[in-house]
Amino acid sequence: MLLILLGVLILHLIILILLIVSTAASAWSVGGDRSTDLWYNCMTTNGGYHCKPASNEDWIQAVQALMILSILFCFFSLIAFLYQLFRLVKGGRFFFTAIFQILASVFVMCGAIIYTVMSPDDGSGAQFGYAYVLAWVAFPLCLISGLIYIVLRKKE
Repeated sequence: MLLILLGVLILHLIILILLIVSTAASAWSVGGDRSTDLWYNCMTTNGGYHCKPASNEDWIQAVQALMILSILFCFFSLIAFLYQLFRLVKGGRFFFTAIFQILASVFVMCGAIIYTVMSPDDGSGAQFGYAYVLAWVAFPLCLISGLIYIVLRKKE
């Protein structure tokens, strides 16, 4: 039982790291001398790296908010898991933790879908970067983790 709890805890920490890196990294869209993330649009010109803030369009602000919410809910889920680990009655299930984790997965999925649909195709040949891929990798892991919390019982 201890190994299962340790495995779930490590999975949870990996998901949290993936969410933080995907939100903070500047590689949601890359191509040529440009890179775009949720916060800045950067270009390399004449050997210099110049960044300007991301647009104030509603869709990018929605993606920013959803990714931050996914990080917060994943963190609160981790805190709830640690609390329930020591306070939950024997045989109880980690429902509260599971709800927060599944909500985090829904938020990251919605953010990635909005970015996929709304990201501008300006003809520069830009492709989705590693931060975008990390967000999509975090989604199923977060969902699986939430489902594990539903099934998991605290043993005596």
